[in-house]
Amino acid sequence: MKRNVTLTITTIITIFLASCGDTNKKQETKMNTEAEIADTSFSDGMTGKVFQNYQQVRIALVNSDAEEVNMAAGNLAENLTGQREEMKSMALAMADTKDIEKQRELFSQFTEKVEPLFKESISEGAIYKQFCPMAFEGKGGYWISNAEEIRNPYYGEKMLKCGKVTETIKK
Repeated sequence: MKRNVTLTITTIITIFLASCGDTNKKQETKMNTEAEIADTSFSDGMTGKVFQNYQQVRIALVNSDAEEVNMAAGNLAENLTGQREEMKSMALAMADTKDIEKQRELFSQFTEKVEPLFKESISEGAIYKQFCPMAFEGKGGYWISNAEEIRNPYYGEKMLKCGKVTETIKK
């Protein structure tokens, strides 16, 4: 009986590690916060600024840097204009908390709201909708990236490369 339990646990751990890569490897996660935004253009200046700020928040989450998230999310909120009060409120909430897990949860909610804006406003280049199936206790989480390479904002170095591109958005 004890052997069956051990075998089951070992199998679960193996499946978990295989689904998102070997988490035991030492991986370099620190990404440049001044990362060059891919050759992507948007039809209006506000969306371009929001996309750039969104990428800064994403990178800060990849780096598990709550203070950098605060700064980038504050800038994001400042650049949201017009009928974007709900998104602005989410960005301000990210800027106001030091809890990295809460920031990640808010980022996921923000992504859901901002995705249509990015899709309808992209005028040149490509962006990537990405998904981690392990995020939020197995419910999964999406994000939009300026690079095809996976850098998971929901786990940082714990599971840096966990995820996949689910859609390439381009014009």
